[in-house]
Amino acid sequence: MPHFLAEILSNKPGWDITLAMMGLGQEATDLRAWDLDTLKALAALGRIEMVVDRRQALRTLAYSIGALGVPADSWWDQMARTGAARSLTSRTVGQADVEAVREMTALFSRLDQRRGGGHGRTAIAQYLVTDVSDFLRGSFAGERVRCDMFSAAAELAYLAGWTAFDNGEHATAQHYYKVAVKLAAEADDPPMAAHVLRAMAHQAIDLGHPKQGLDVAAASTTGQRYALASPRERALLGVVHGRSLAAAGRAAEATAVLLQAERDLAAASSGNDEPARVFFFSEASLAHETAAALRLIGDLDGAAREYRRSVVTRQASAFTRTHAVTLGHLGIVKAQQLAIEEACDIWSQSLTAMEAVRSGRTRDVAQQIRSTLSPYRGRRLPGVEQVDQRAAAYLAATA
Repeated sequence: MPHFLAEILSNKPGWDITLAMMGLGQEATDLRAWDLDTLKALAALGRIEMVVDRRQALRTLAYSIGALGVPADSWWDQMARTGAARSLTSRTVGQADVEAVREMTALFSRLDQRRGGGHGRTAIAQYLVTDVSDFLRGSFAGERVRCDMFSAAAELAYLAGWTAFDNGEHATAQHYYKVAVKLAAEADDPPMAAHVLRAMAHQAIDLGHPKQGLDVAAASTTGQRYALASPRERALLGVVHGRSLAAAGRAAEATAVLLQAERDLAAASSGNDEPARVFFFSEASLAHETAAALRLIGDLDGAAREYRRSVVTRQASAFTRTHAVTLGHLGIVKAQQLAIEEACDIWSQSLTAMEAVRSGRTRDVAQQIRSTLSPYRGRRLPGVEQVDQRAAAYLAATA
């Protein structure tokens, strides 16, 4: 893959990109390899992001099922030692720099929740591979500051991956997720690593890889990654684990895990000891993921109930993207129950919510709406033609 990428980038007039310039040496190296140096992998991704023909370059990256394997315990211990032993530059990095990265991440994360991954993804990536990359090579005021900066960078790399995933750029997302896990490991921050592994599992399930998704989700809830997490984050890890069990056909286990996630969320409080990255996870989020799991095991009544609970408990103005997706999925469940007129009413609300959203997942909803309505076209059922036309218009506007 790196050889092919170097060739693609060198096709620009005046460009002569080599593997050495990308920091990969002369041997073909997968940027997702666990043994590839974290900062070298990040630098190589940065070079891809910053080229003129960025989209063409990113298309040379491929999503890999094989890259979903989670390393052994010894790897995590080695990564923590690697972080502490890095050689540093003369630039001094302090706690104020850590807080600045966290503030920028919070800003980008709230934008993603309202507008979708299609807004701001490039800005997130560029901030990560320029300013934050420089911080990671700095001289830290102390070991605690170093760990905090690597953890903050891990959260930003996760967000770069999440927005790419939401925008349908799955290979790019996977590359950022792997960097995020490695940064969290160098920070010796197991809950942050778990947060990213949970996202990797979510992506694998959505892409139709239930076995691999279950393996990664189970790893996110193992050992200190779960034990040191706050109750709210435990609930988030648990509900994705439950969904992965459902996708693997293990309904009874899925139900038990989902009930534990409910208990974990009930124990959560909005205190200072909660990481900012879980600000979005609430009753509405848990209900959405529970509904998705119930749908996978064929419980359409339960799925409809939980999707409705998600809709009525969510703050739609702050979490517009997910609100639109939830409504879309609720409509699909109602259509599966042959309540097509009710489905159209719900889809109309979903399409209204997604008007200001740019997201691969909202596009998927619009495509599913059109596909589901296909047998009903020309039958003059109330709402069908209007909803179908609105879905088509949204897809055209966001192509």
